[in-house]
Amino acid sequence: MTSTLPVSTNGNGSVSQNGKLSALESRVSERIRARLRERDVSFLANDNVADHLLPGELDALQVEVADRVRDLLNALVIDIENDHNTAETAERVAKMYLHEVFKGRYHQQPKVASFPNVKKLDEIYTVGPITVRSACSHHLVPIMGNCWIGIKPGERVIGLSKFTRVADWVFSRPHIQEEAVMILADEIERLCKPQGLGIIIKAQHYCMKWRGVKEPQTSMVNSVVRGDFRHDPSLKQEFFELVRQQEALLST
Repeated sequence: MTSTLPVSTNGNGSVSQNGKLSALESRVSERIRARLRERDVSFLANDNVADHLLPGELDALQVEVADRVRDLLNALVIDIENDHNTAETAERVAKMYLHEVFKGRYHQQPKVASFPNVKKLDEIYTVGPITVRSACSHHLVPIMGNCWIGIKPGERVIGLSKFTRVADWVFSRPHIQEEAVMILADEIERLCKPQGLGIIIKAQHYCMKWRGVKEPQTSMVNSVVRGDFRHDPSLKQEFFELVRQQEALLST
């Protein structure tokens, strides 16, 4: 009689004859991915998936990532069993990705308290430079730079330090800079609903400094303006002038 039980096919996700899940299906990354697809949730490189992680899954994911990094080191023909320099590299890299450089994907947004704009403030102000650190989503090498945020207050205001926390959370993901500035703008608009918003990012990309064309001085500058900053050229000009004054003050 022919068996009707599915047969394991060496890690392709099927169930073995003894009813146990294959190695692929038992991976926490596969369970998370299946949950995201079931809920029709995007999980691109610069998306945040923290709301869809169950208790304990981030720790389990760290163990799995360390295993995959170990596979990478082996594929690079590095003798990790005898090389003292890479003895715990896989564990360090897994922790770094999930809790440091890519924490904006796996951790909740930092708590940001907002307050009513009781005094009806309507003069613009800028915050910066805020150091931003990210990684090029094409090569996973660093993007390092500065960010300036300009606000014309609306219904609510947030503390100056909170802009730094939100910028760090947004940029701690694999990005292209053009999208990072838009995601940051979306988050700030959601938090304080300003009448006007402007953001400038100036950064150097190590995918150009360290590899490829190897241009050490090349940088990328981009901006986004919304609300009154977009519709009133004088406000937009005032924002850019305030940023220039801050840069000049820091260079003296």
